[in-house]
Amino acid sequence: MGAPFAIAGRLIGPQHSPFIIAELSGNHNGELGRALKLIDAAADAGADAVKLQTYTADTITIDHDGPGFRLEGGPWSGRTLHDLYSEAFTPYEWHEALFAHARARGLIVFSSPFDETAVALLETLDAPAFKIASFEAIDLPLIARAARSGKPLIISTGMTDMAEIDAAVKTALAAGAGGVALLHCVSSYPARFVDANLAMVAKLAEDFDCIAGLSDHTPGTAASVAAVALGARIIEKHFTLARADGGPDAAFSLEPAELKQLVRDCRHAHEALGVAEYRRGESEAHNRQFRRSLYVVRDVPAGRVLTQEDVRSIRPGFGLEPARLPEVLGRKTARALKRGEPFAVEMIQPKPSA
Repeated sequence: MGAPFAIAGRLIGPQHSPFIIAELSGNHNGELGRALKLIDAAADAGADAVKLQTYTADTITIDHDGPGFRLEGGPWSGRTLHDLYSEAFTPYEWHEALFAHARARGLIVFSSPFDETAVALLETLDAPAFKIASFEAIDLPLIARAARSGKPLIISTGMTDMAEIDAAVKTALAAGAGGVALLHCVSSYPARFVDANLAMVAKLAEDFDCIAGLSDHTPGTAASVAAVALGARIIEKHFTLARADGGPDAAFSLEPAELKQLVRDCRHAHEALGVAEYRRGESEAHNRQFRRSLYVVRDVPAGRVLTQEDVRSIRPGFGLEPARLPEVLGRKTARALKRGEPFAVEMIQPKPSA
């Protein structure tokens, strides 16, 4: 599953609790104050990190209405790319305040850069990692530029094939990334559960010998919790203060109470995994007394041949194991037995010598 690595001192790996990233995206709706409140909500929910997106409309696209530049279908249908990104972007001049506020609230904060100017800005803020979005996973020069920082890279894999993922991973490692994680992602907004294909989490980890996780666009928390059970050690989920407030990503974002539930349930899912070995847990020790065992169920005189009316398998569990009943029945008692006594080998006479 790949070697563990750290982001801002927080270890991420198979033995560690899942790293929960609250994706702020464009849900600030153009208001710095709302962005700060979103950071507070992520901290209050117990997330490990909050993630931004660092671009401007002019660094991610051009202002053009020609073929391919106007969206068709989906939540942003009818809008041009430039128009959408002009609404959704997080202004560069906000970044310093957002980074400072997140750190003050105890959150790890980093971002998805969408071009080299974004990487340069994030380096000045000492971002501890970089996230490469699915749509940029084929931009090998961008991946190399981010990796040259020596920081870990988390790469989403929506729409990619195996060869493209392999190229992205090799590019990141060759350029000096301080660790690479891959997030299974379905680039549909929202994604349907039937399309989630969570089995890919374990396959990414196996095929690329890396930490794997999930960038989750399905409604609610179920897919993320299931992914943790399947080996995801990073969970990324969009969040907002209220879906009713609108915004470019609101429809597939969690509200604060749901984000808190996601964090709790993902952590509990990881705690519940345990290890695959046959052993009794310490929490079971007290209840072992209530397992079945052999008991005397009526008074029996000495020298009596025991029958099923004398000895039965019942609860509690202080007598001889039930599997030994056949070697007890038909034997003579060594002494008088009282109803309610746990049965023991010493209660029967030795077998006659042959």
